[in-house]
Amino acid sequence: MARERQTAGSDARAVRWIRLRVCLLGMGCAVAVAALAWRAIQLQVVQNITLSAEARDQYDRRIEIPGQRGRILDRQGREFAASVDVDSAFIDPSMLKSQAQLQEEEAEKRRRAEQRGKAYKPSEQGEVREREEAIRRLAKALDVSTERMGKLLDTSRRFVWLKRRATHQEVAAIKAANVAGVGFQKESRRFYPQRELAAHVLGYSNIDGHGIEGLERVFDEVLRGKRDYVEGLRDARGRPALMDGAVPVDTLTGATLTLTIDSVIQHLTEKALSAAVTKTKGLAGMAVVLDPRTGEILALANVPTFNPNTPAKFDVSARRNRAVVDQIEQGSTIKPITVAAALEEGIIEPDTVFDGENGHMRIGRHTIHDSHPHGAMTVAEIVKVSSNIGVTKIAQLLGRERLQAYHRAFGFAEKPGTELPGEARGAVPYPRAEIALATQSFGQGMSASILQTAIAYGALANGGNLMKPYIVSRVVDAEGKLLLDRQPEVARRVVSEKTAREVLDMMSLVVERGGTGRAARLDDYPVAAKSGTAQKVDPNGGYSKTKRIASFAGMVPADDPRLVIAVTIDEPTTSVYGGVVAAPVFKEIAQGALVHLGVPPRVVAQSSAVAVDVEKTRHERAASANRALLAGAFAMATQAPAVEEGAEDGFVEEDGGQSMEGEERASMSLVPNVFGLSARAAVNALLTADLDPQLSGHGRVVAQTPPPGTSVRKGSAVSVKFE
Repeated sequence: MARERQTAGSDARAVRWIRLRVCLLGMGCAVAVAALAWRAIQLQVVQNITLSAEARDQYDRRIEIPGQRGRILDRQGREFAASVDVDSAFIDPSMLKSQAQLQEEEAEKRRRAEQRGKAYKPSEQGEVREREEAIRRLAKALDVSTERMGKLLDTSRRFVWLKRRATHQEVAAIKAANVAGVGFQKESRRFYPQRELAAHVLGYSNIDGHGIEGLERVFDEVLRGKRDYVEGLRDARGRPALMDGAVPVDTLTGATLTLTIDSVIQHLTEKALSAAVTKTKGLAGMAVVLDPRTGEILALANVPTFNPNTPAKFDVSARRNRAVVDQIEQGSTIKPITVAAALEEGIIEPDTVFDGENGHMRIGRHTIHDSHPHGAMTVAEIVKVSSNIGVTKIAQLLGRERLQAYHRAFGFAEKPGTELPGEARGAVPYPRAEIALATQSFGQGMSASILQTAIAYGALANGGNLMKPYIVSRVVDAEGKLLLDRQPEVARRVVSEKTAREVLDMMSLVVERGGTGRAARLDDYPVAAKSGTAQKVDPNGGYSKTKRIASFAGMVPADDPRLVIAVTIDEPTTSVYGGVVAAPVFKEIAQGALVHLGVPPRVVAQSSAVAVDVEKTRHERAASANRALLAGAFAMATQAPAVEEGAEDGFVEEDGGQSMEGEERASMSLVPNVFGLSARAAVNALLTADLDPQLSGHGRVVAQTPPPGTSVRKGSAVSVKFE
């Protein structure tokens, strides 16, 4: 019985233990189920939005499709700038263990080896060697140092650009390197097929497709085009797998700009200007060609220049659009504007006579000098020989208010409004002092860009109407919608048609015998022009004694102008005269451009009967002056600028003829050597050679222009300086 009771007690305890375990297990399961339920509620309800977004971010890929930059064309539809799709190379550095990761792994291996009491053996093979080899191959493919490539890949980032907008050769080299984690993505690259041509007008864009300079910057918003996005899936490595659909590229392309620039005339201009700067050993050069009838800019060139495909390789000074942004004193190219103002006000007539005062004129403590002494001169002759004294006397009759008002009316001291960035406004200060009135009348003491001078000459060439200049004629978006359509627009009338015609007739004499711009004379087209030689402002005050700006501007054909051409050479060293260094550039551009435009040639003759009479009077006075010199009656003043007494030589305007091309041998003469001769002997030698002596100073000959042995046309002027 006792055993039975003991057995029954044991069974009862076993049953209770089983029940306890079952209860504990049930409670555990209940807790687990509750925890799972709570976690499910957290995931499905509480954190649903956050986790869904994270999940989408892991497998969804939103690809940005940047807009392709629009084209820039010349007036004939030739491409100046276009965009092409090229490959950009990237890499996932995590596919190659970084140097830090490798160092950590090596440290861990050392620790484990020490714990086991074994000798540590550094890794010399495997991943370390593989990474170094990958860096070496990529560095070689992209022509960079292994140190630079190693620093680029030593990062925790999952995406690093190896080379954006790579060339075909670079893409091939990267692929040949066969490095894990490297991929390619198409990007749009800006391309300038005509290289340096019109570089300062176009400007350039950066690697992200944003305009940085020129029209690329001004019209950046419309050129850049639209951006769009494509949704898709990506694989475990983050690579695009499936896309919802492609976006038509045409809908993203930016607008197309059509310029007024003619690429043929632009090429002619850049070629002639570059050759002149090289020949004269000048600091820089700039030139503008425009159509005076419409205000369209046909060419705008600067030297030095740059290639917009690789702008970083060029100095910042080479990228400056000097023709638009540089404010310089234009010198004697301003004289026709002063004369036009006086004619318009009825103060003078083309045959009004002024006394040249034998080459020097006192204004208070100052002295105005001409490059050569002159006696009585008509207004037409003042323009022809570029007399500072003559135009000063005209300005004195005109007065301060009217001189400033007309200079401003011709577009000086206001931005041209061409939409090119950095346009210079220039300055036309009120000439309070008498000497300021004098110097502003011949282009010193005021500043302007060469573009402004071309615009002002355009008003004279267009019968007195100042046209609004422009360089972008049309802007059309990718869907064909016209965003901009510029048409010729008259800004204002500045002088009458009669006045404009009279000034052009006077300017036509500049390229004739005895004028300052004979090097610009064309055999088949009449030319109306004006030379200019201005002193450069000295940063330390006053004017430089040695540095000059040589300019030449004019219109062709003079009887019905189709082109206005303005040229400036900054700091020429072989000669400082605009009629010598800048006039040939004018001539080369004019000849090529007129033929390109199909302008028929015509017989070149004097522009008017007044011009013929002035030329006749000029030779009569020259002969009389030479006879007076031979009699010992001349006492020449030295050449000097309009500066205070005691200052040295500064502003000088040339008065020399240049040899004419295509003339028969019988009409040519060799310039004799008159160095060291007395005035009487030098004049005799030059007259014997059928040349026109232009004398300054007294004593013995120390300089002559052109130099001895130069072949020139009979009757050409030869400048001789005595000391």
